[in-house]
Amino acid sequence: MKYKAIIVEDEIKNRNFLESLIAEFCPELFVGGMAATVTDAVRLIEQEQPDIVFMDIELQPGTGFDVLKALRQHNFQLIFITAYDHYAIKAIKFSAIDYILKPIDIEELQAATQKAIDAVRRQQENGIGLLMQNLNRMKENNFSISLSTSDGVEYVQLGTIIRLEASGPYTTFFIKGRDKIMVSKNLKEYELLLTDHGFLRVHNSHMINLKEVQKMIKTDGGYAVMSDASMIAISPKKKEEFLLQMSHRLV
Repeated sequence: MKYKAIIVEDEIKNRNFLESLIAEFCPELFVGGMAATVTDAVRLIEQEQPDIVFMDIELQPGTGFDVLKALRQHNFQLIFITAYDHYAIKAIKFSAIDYILKPIDIEELQAATQKAIDAVRRQQENGIGLLMQNLNRMKENNFSISLSTSDGVEYVQLGTIIRLEASGPYTTFFIKGRDKIMVSKNLKEYELLLTDHGFLRVHNSHMINLKEVQKMIKTDGGYAVMSDASMIAISPKKKEEFLLQMSHRLV
């Protein structure tokens, strides 16, 4: 079985190049059409009902986000293609949507394509709704994050996360007013994603939301007491950074 793909890219050389890469390195896909503008992309996607859309963020005029806003339905898996590692990438990452930076790396293209195909087969949610919410919230720094679990996908606002705890290749999220959530990604991945949003990894096994720290206990090397009454050990290597971050929080 082959899956239908659409390419949305405003530069003809880039469109043709991506089409040739898909033909050579992604045998489970066929390209059902290509578009260069927001209007043409909306018309093509609604007409062809693709399984996967490869979309450049920067279109002339407009953006890939304008395409998403104009579509009546988002019943496809989305892979962004962009030359810019800019602000919107953060919203994309939180929404668990794949993106590939130009120039396109073949292995990255194959990995993103396989992930999208697997999601189509499982009829998995595509994260586009969450992406649009996060784009609207960017100025408020009020993102939600997509967490894939064995039961499905959970969407959690960052402000409701108290702390994260590592257990080998798994990470457990402790969240206000609801059950904890375990995901099959290691803590390092979330450290890269959350550090700029008020979270700090204070120990090999723990990352905390600094806004949820109630107090610090200095005995036995130091602990942060969190709003859920948990006591999180602070690594000696992280104590100075923790105190600095907390002093900034209190200013």
